[in-house]
Amino acid sequence: MGQEPRTLPPSPNWYCSRCSDAVPGGLFGFAARTSVFLVRVGPGADVIPGTSPFRVIGELVGHTERVSGFTFCHHPGQYNLCATSSDDGTVKIWDVETKTVVTEHALHQHTISALHWSPLVKDLLVSGDEKGVVFCYWLNRNDSQHLFIEPRTIFCLTCSPHHEDLVAIGYKDGIVVIIDISKKGEVIHRLRGHDDEIHSIAWCPLPGEDCLFINQEENSELEIPNGKVIAQTPVKKGCYLATGSKDQTIRIWSCSRGRVVTTLKLPFLKRRGGGIDPTVKERLWLTLHWPKGQPTQLVSSCFGGELLLWDLTQSWRRKYTLFSASSEGQNHSRIVFNLCPLQTEDDKQLLLSTSMDRDVKCWDMATLECCWTLPSLGGFAYSLAFSPVDTGCLAIGAGDGMIRIWNTFSIKNNYDVKIFWQGVKSKVTALCWHPTKEGCLAFGTDDGKVGLYDTYSNKPPQISSTYHKKTVYSLAWGPPVPSMAPGGEGDRPSLTLYSCGGEGIVLQHNPWKLSGEAFDINKLIRDTNSIKYKLPVHTEISWKADGKIMALGNEDGSIEIFKVPNLKLICTIQQHHKLVNTISWHHEYGSQPELSYLMASGSNNAVIYVHNLQTVIESNPESPVTITEPYRTLSGHTAKITSLAWSPHHDGRLISASYDGTAQVWDTLQEEPLCNFRGHRGRLLCIAWSPLDPDCIYSGADDFCVYKWLTSMQEHSRPPQGKKNIELEKKRLSQPKPKPKKKKKPILRVPVKQELCDGNEEESVKESSGPVENGVSDQETEEEAREPELPCGVTSAVSKEPVICTPASLGFEKSKITINNKVTLLKKEAPKEKSEALIKKRKARSMLPLSTSLDHRSKEELHQDCLVLATAKHSRAEPKEDVSADLEERLHLGLFIDRATLYRMIEVEGKGHLENGHPELFHQLMLWKGDLKGVLQTAAERGELTDNLVAMAPVAGYHVWVWAVEAFAKQLCFQDQYVKAASHLLSIHKVYEAVELLKSNHFYREAIAIAKARLRPEDPILKDLYLSWGAILEKDGHYALAAKCYLGATSAYDAAKVLAKKGDVTSLRTAAELASIVGENELSATLALRCAQELLLARNWVGAQEALQLHESLKGQSLVFCLLELLSRHLEEKQLSEGKSSSSSYNAWPAGSERPFVERVTAVWKSAFSLNSPEQSQAAFQQLQDIKYPSATSNTPSKQLLLHICHDLTLALLSQQVASWDAAVEGLLRAVIRSYNSGNFTIMQEVHSAFLPEGCDHLRDKLGDHQSPTTPAFKSLEAFFIYGRLYEFWWSLSGPCPESSVWVRAAHRRTTSVEQSQQLDNVSPEETDPKASQPEPSRTLELDVRLTEEGEQMLNACKELFSEEHAGLQNAQRTIAEVQETLAEMIRLHQKSQLCKSTANGPDKNEPEQEAEQSLSSPQNQCKEEKNEPVSLPELTKRITEANERIAKFPESIKTWPFPDVLECCLILLHIGSQYSGFVTQEMQQQAQELLQKYGSTKVYKRHYQTLCT
Repeated sequence: MGQEPRTLPPSPNWYCSRCSDAVPGGLFGFAARTSVFLVRVGPGADVIPGTSPFRVIGELVGHTERVSGFTFCHHPGQYNLCATSSDDGTVKIWDVETKTVVTEHALHQHTISALHWSPLVKDLLVSGDEKGVVFCYWLNRNDSQHLFIEPRTIFCLTCSPHHEDLVAIGYKDGIVVIIDISKKGEVIHRLRGHDDEIHSIAWCPLPGEDCLFINQEENSELEIPNGKVIAQTPVKKGCYLATGSKDQTIRIWSCSRGRVVTTLKLPFLKRRGGGIDPTVKERLWLTLHWPKGQPTQLVSSCFGGELLLWDLTQSWRRKYTLFSASSEGQNHSRIVFNLCPLQTEDDKQLLLSTSMDRDVKCWDMATLECCWTLPSLGGFAYSLAFSPVDTGCLAIGAGDGMIRIWNTFSIKNNYDVKIFWQGVKSKVTALCWHPTKEGCLAFGTDDGKVGLYDTYSNKPPQISSTYHKKTVYSLAWGPPVPSMAPGGEGDRPSLTLYSCGGEGIVLQHNPWKLSGEAFDINKLIRDTNSIKYKLPVHTEISWKADGKIMALGNEDGSIEIFKVPNLKLICTIQQHHKLVNTISWHHEYGSQPELSYLMASGSNNAVIYVHNLQTVIESNPESPVTITEPYRTLSGHTAKITSLAWSPHHDGRLISASYDGTAQVWDTLQEEPLCNFRGHRGRLLCIAWSPLDPDCIYSGADDFCVYKWLTSMQEHSRPPQGKKNIELEKKRLSQPKPKPKKKKKPILRVPVKQELCDGNEEESVKESSGPVENGVSDQETEEEAREPELPCGVTSAVSKEPVICTPASLGFEKSKITINNKVTLLKKEAPKEKSEALIKKRKARSMLPLSTSLDHRSKEELHQDCLVLATAKHSRAEPKEDVSADLEERLHLGLFIDRATLYRMIEVEGKGHLENGHPELFHQLMLWKGDLKGVLQTAAERGELTDNLVAMAPVAGYHVWVWAVEAFAKQLCFQDQYVKAASHLLSIHKVYEAVELLKSNHFYREAIAIAKARLRPEDPILKDLYLSWGAILEKDGHYALAAKCYLGATSAYDAAKVLAKKGDVTSLRTAAELASIVGENELSATLALRCAQELLLARNWVGAQEALQLHESLKGQSLVFCLLELLSRHLEEKQLSEGKSSSSSYNAWPAGSERPFVERVTAVWKSAFSLNSPEQSQAAFQQLQDIKYPSATSNTPSKQLLLHICHDLTLALLSQQVASWDAAVEGLLRAVIRSYNSGNFTIMQEVHSAFLPEGCDHLRDKLGDHQSPTTPAFKSLEAFFIYGRLYEFWWSLSGPCPESSVWVRAAHRRTTSVEQSQQLDNVSPEETDPKASQPEPSRTLELDVRLTEEGEQMLNACKELFSEEHAGLQNAQRTIAEVQETLAEMIRLHQKSQLCKSTANGPDKNEPEQEAEQSLSSPQNQCKEEKNEPVSLPELTKRITEANERIAKFPESIKTWPFPDVLECCLILLHIGSQYSGFVTQEMQQQAQELLQKYGSTKVYKRHYQTLCT
């Protein structure tokens, strides 16, 4: 099963020449986003035998942007050093053992693209950037050298393993140079031959050129001179160099000659799914590895992710071997970026590869087979879901558009992950397995898609034909509800799929017919419950395990509980006041079946609430109940809650994931934080508890990681507060941000971006940074259509594929054309005259400029005009051809001849106006001509209609005018003048069109003004406008204006709800007043109470009472708050209250502190609240008795505890007012038990002294002697009273120098050291009572104390505490608790031993863990364990069964009301008796001893009994 933590890391970065490396001994590192992940490989990984021998051991965190290069130091003794380069401009040197930065430099001014640690000089780092600058940095002397060889983009560089000064550099354009850094970067060789990017450079592992027998003559056709040798001195001994390029070739160069000796062309391999078309240029990254000591072998990547081992002994034959040729599906499925060799501790030669398919693979160089695969994530981990059928199958939904199924219980492979991508094509935001059908997985995506995958087949998923408009938030399987469609009944599946989307709709999908339309359950909810107001926006759906109850979480923070089959609303929980993110029901199995009614919920607030809905569900109320008090409150996180999951192994144990970067395990029943996981570097998004291992939890976050972690290994118990939380915030801020890159062509992404970011802008923007790390983020080759949707920063320097984007809309395109035309025409318009003349020219501009200019020619021309005109006018027949030609040249004569000639003249003049950018003059000429309709058509086609033209349109007739106005309105829309367009539509009485135009372009205010002015008041359009605008305002946080809109739409309920959304005191008060005005009494009361509670937290008592006065039904609450205020003042006067504050604003009620407390309360009730008659008291009692508060725990906040106690006390006092003494006893008892359960004995004592100053005798008198149903409750109350007095008595004796009191008279005497030591030894049991655990202070003076009469009476009354029935019941309950504790301890020790076995002698076992183990065997524990005999499981089971049988025999009256711990009281009395002889009678001591002997079977009582009786 694997009892060690695991990590599913982010994907290795794409398109980097060297971003992974390994060193001998088995340490491998790869760059992923802004950090480097370290993996221990081989025997040192300390994994369970038989599983894959590797483990992710840590992360190097420090860069703020993408890590572009990573290299280890390969010098023995320095394997712990490594270096990284990043887009943040720094190069950092790290110590991997401490995971800290040793030193760093920021010498580069441009993006660093290559990095290498010299294999010969142990402190030399060489790095290059995109502008061609190379820096050599010597670590030990902190010295650097700047080299600028070529003004080209460097793609890769590799230092020579044979000559310490030589570095080979590959450029983007295919050039390779070898430089000598000792000679200021002098170029030794410039190697030309490649014509595209150089991806990789590998030096031959052996020096000299004798290791390869390459026939130079035979390869003469390949030996074209590739560049002149600049340095005439040959390199010592020479060496071979291999380069891999995007031009699909590998070239091997001779360094002695500076020329290519062999060219290897990559083969086109046939793969499953069809061959490759050589004419299509495939995506390629060609990386190389020349194995150490194997000069005749070379490893390279290929087109589709295959790895090839080339045989260089016969290079002309192009002989190669395919890695993993025998086993199908072991190769990478996408291009490979990096190859690095690794020698393990057991001398295995391995090769590690990183790829675009997001896998890291390890290859055995001896067999060329894949040893193991480490999968990784390329996006946020949005969702985790364990299969309920195939145990251990964990589905992971990520932002890279893929679903991963991780078999977490695979024995041989720790990372047995299957990937599904077909049909997804978007971020996977929700997952849910079918409860009973094997392999059936539902998924939801960021673009609103819902689908079903069969994980046991290779078929593409079924996709629902109904999409959500926004992100799918959650999915759930539940019983089908009757749809509203005709014929909806009939043959239906037993379970249907429910999806909740970001637009607030829940859809029911039929899994048998996903092609059919999904059903919006809001229709059924509205019809079943006759809801008139606007339904809330749903954000979460969760079904109870039995399929009978559905919970819906809403944007306003409310949770609604519905009952099948018709979704009847039975309850609304008004607890959260922000968007509900997650709801989780407790499982149905376990030792306490009633826990299945627990429902935990988390919202955008940091508090988790748990509600117990047993009473509501079982009572099935006629009208919906509103719950405003949680069963348990879990506080500790400092940011919003994103996911919750109940432990399937425990009762009431919950895990929560939060944006504060941590996951928290809670004991919900005790409200106690148990352990906190802080391993993520981002905001947590999802959480899942392992179905088989109670210690194991899986969590996913926006750091692209999924962690498996163990609760037993966590140091912290609660989320970080204060400074630590700020550190986490800094960590998150160091996550990569989208970096704007310089682009030649802007991508029109705005509309898509807005849509993606809508509702969760922060997350979407942050997510978009992910693909930047990995170059171009296309999910699979088949998904090229997605590429236009990539974020702007994605197309990096190395991506050559053009990103084609269509304009966002036709409107955008048209408006662009219009603007361009105008710009062009305006340019032509500018005349050449001086600016002074410009104004005069414009004023005097002629309508007929061509005619005018022709009339200003030379005298000869003008005379000729006269002759031509005379000939044309006076020739009786048709004018001759030459005359016609003359007339065409002299168009201005049209003024003087006939209409046809004039029309020709006007036509030419008009064209001139258009060419010069004066369409308005052209339009006027056409108007003169009388062709207005033609003018309007031309102007409309060219987008040049004007107000003047439209104003003249009626001349051409009514229909032409209407058409012209509509065309002008369209034109104005393209120019973004929507209001003007609407005004023109109104002029032709198109009111609805005008309103719709304004609404669709978000001009709601103007649309409402028009609709209100022109339409009937009852027109539904008006209501729709108000509601639409209100929804948008609500989303943007303009709550007051949104409320006005809802009031305008007569949705007063929604108006009050939206006003209350902000949650501050003034908003809540206004909302309550508004709800009261419009008659929504229940809502008004709820809001007024919320307002009062908020004021109560600020200790503004006056404001709280004013808020409660808003509604008559809150009179009972007013009395509770009044009592709480008086009790708080009373406690403050005694300086007992924890929350003492000078800023409290108390009501000016008469204090009367000399009177008894109860009388003071009733006096204020009468004077301030007119509570004079029993009828009024009865009415207030009825209001309050329906409110049930959960029982208290030691973690209940003191303010909340006081409020709940005062609620019980108010019920008790009101019962006394109406002489209902049974209810009075129960109310007082509840208040006492509440303070007892919380461990707050101070308040318990105050309740006794204030409400029972004379004891319980007066209540006994009122109840009478008869055996009423309340008798057990009264006995319990009386016992608690005596119990409290007993403690007061004991404490009075325990003081360092007590004076005489009501209980004792004291006189001093010396004490012996023997007595003193006895006093210190005899301490009451720690486990039973918090106060009792305080050891008695040592005294050097002892008192000669004697009992007063009252003291004797009190001790005699203690006989009431010796209830044998209660002692037996408590003993049985303690036995069950002790057995459960023993079982838990056995499980924990078993897990610990398993963990110790698997990590024995592990290199990563750190000191804190060892210290934690040592602390388990502390003296105290050893002491316990010595007395502990090993107990078998059957023995424990037998004990529990016997104890349960004993409990069942007790009458219900005994079990109903708690009773003080009988044995604890026995111990205290025996202790007093041993200290002060004569105080406790022998008879009582003997009775106490007998009870202890009979029922003190648990360890704690045995120990203390032995101490007292020896």
